[in-house]
Amino acid sequence: MIRIFKGLLLLSFMISVFNVHGQEAKYSELMTQTAMRLWPDAFTLEKDQPAKWSYDLGVILKGVEGVWKNTANKRYFDYIQHKMDHYVQEDGTINAYKMEDYNIDFINNGKILLFLYQVTGKEKYLKAVQHLRKQLDTHPRTKQGSFWHKKIYTHQVWLDGLYMGQPFYAEYAKLFNEPEAFDDISRQFVLIEKNTRDEKTGLLYHGWDESKEQQWADKETGRSPHFWSRALGWYGMAMVDVLDHFPKTHPGRDSIIAILNRYANAITKFQQANGLWYQVTDLPERKGNYPEASASSMMVYTLAKGVRLGYLPAKFLKNAEKGYAGILEEFIEKDAQGNVNLNGTVKVSGLGGKPYRDGSFDYYMSEPVIQNDPKGIGAFIQCAVEMEMVPNLQFAKGKKVLLDYYYNRETRKNILSQQERYHYTWEEQDNGGYSLLGYIFRSYGALTDSLPVKPTEENLRNADVYIIVDPDTEKESANPHFLEATEIDVITKWVKKGGTLVLLGNDAGNAEFTHFNELARRFGVQFNEDNHLMVKRDQFEQGAVFTDKANPIFKNPYKLYIKEVSSLRVYAPATPIVGVKGLNVMAISKYGKGKVFALGDPWIYNEYLDGRKLPAEYQNFAAAHDWVKWLLK
Repeated sequence: MIRIFKGLLLLSFMISVFNVHGQEAKYSELMTQTAMRLWPDAFTLEKDQPAKWSYDLGVILKGVEGVWKNTANKRYFDYIQHKMDHYVQEDGTINAYKMEDYNIDFINNGKILLFLYQVTGKEKYLKAVQHLRKQLDTHPRTKQGSFWHKKIYTHQVWLDGLYMGQPFYAEYAKLFNEPEAFDDISRQFVLIEKNTRDEKTGLLYHGWDESKEQQWADKETGRSPHFWSRALGWYGMAMVDVLDHFPKTHPGRDSIIAILNRYANAITKFQQANGLWYQVTDLPERKGNYPEASASSMMVYTLAKGVRLGYLPAKFLKNAEKGYAGILEEFIEKDAQGNVNLNGTVKVSGLGGKPYRDGSFDYYMSEPVIQNDPKGIGAFIQCAVEMEMVPNLQFAKGKKVLLDYYYNRETRKNILSQQERYHYTWEEQDNGGYSLLGYIFRSYGALTDSLPVKPTEENLRNADVYIIVDPDTEKESANPHFLEATEIDVITKWVKKGGTLVLLGNDAGNAEFTHFNELARRFGVQFNEDNHLMVKRDQFEQGAVFTDKANPIFKNPYKLYIKEVSSLRVYAPATPIVGVKGLNVMAISKYGKGKVFALGDPWIYNEYLDGRKLPAEYQNFAAAHDWVKWLLK
């Protein structure tokens, strides 16, 4: 894996900037700090002008979300919330947003509102989200069913619009059980490719006019005249982001992945020797054309994320690495005040409007290229977040992590009175969820999935890690599933063949122990069904646990936070690895070709991992990365 630095920039600046864990800050953080400096409060793009409900803000904040997940630095989460709170009122109304404009760009910020709602549970964010979702119900469409780009741009679909609308649409559909929406979403991706793809190059034209009335539209095809690289970038990001939310069994998922692969093959043919993409994609040699920062960042992001999550072949990682190197070389600079800045982003490029934009080559060359354009900054942050994961992919590319949803299957009614699964799930982003843990696994190239049925030899066959956490008691589930002898035999044989099993319990009264211990004892561990490290309110020291240098999992001496835990009885073949006050807290076991980890607590759910609650002296986040690497190696 390559490491890309820029000499003096690294030596004179990066060494002096540290994140919450005392590590050197990375370009994703440095550019986030530039955004926080430029737009500390309201998102005002022009001096002395009121803040707009602009899609640019969502592009930046989506990048900052990734930085927060990569660092667990509360400062970044607080920035996201502070920015959105400028717009969202307590009753859910959104300042500067007008549904009647029917502008698909206005939907983009909804992804950030969905994120804030899921993390905080604040109803005002949901109400704001519902305003945006309502727009999609009546948003003008082509006869084929694609969203118009704007009401004022009649009959037109632009590649940009797929990024602005579809990932939000899909995430809302997943969260609030609208399965029929995925038919609509996948159809719109299929339609835009059908209507804009050039058979010769494989590239997609910037826009399509169903009516063929626009001056810029080809009278036979309705297509605009040129391939605009940022439009292609938006489209690529739209695909890899919408796939985050698509049901694995929906046929539209395969359709989008197939389009993504055709797209990747096409754009990489036009990646230049410097690793970059030019403003007009297929004419790099034409006079006036130039490498463009936002487009290059978006395409690198798309390729890197596509490879990491298994949508694209690994060969495209080389293109991403080459592109990122070119971005750092061509566009990143440090100013006299020590700030990192992004050059080379075209301010805007569109079609039609007043004055009229005819989509010609000369038009694309006429728009100004500026420093620190918010779209460019946001695209670069997202790109850097992805590329900073690349060195980690060596640990687990293609490995599969299964989280049990059979023995732990608590449900509740959500705010819309729909039943939803909760407590230690990949999907749950509030305090009790494992969404950040899942993100960490995926940052190392692993694939995460859940197992909602009893384990069998067949459904464990392709799993590398199987996690069972907090099995239900009768008070937690009307019909709890208990581990039975047949299932215990299946799991034991799977470990013996090389699987890694994680057993996470809870304190007495909050987990089922009788059957769980039948499994644990196969590997030399017993949960004692007791209560220790009982923390009163925010007296965090009562939950302090320390590791030492000799620990086989945690490579540094860490101060961890663990509360309300069942202690362990440990005997051969298991070994205790963390203890406190004479009690065994964590244990590991080597069993055949496999291994087992046991802890009497769910431990690293979001509340004690994401940096929003724990004081910085507790190092659960750094320790979680060591733990994940140990499980996956």
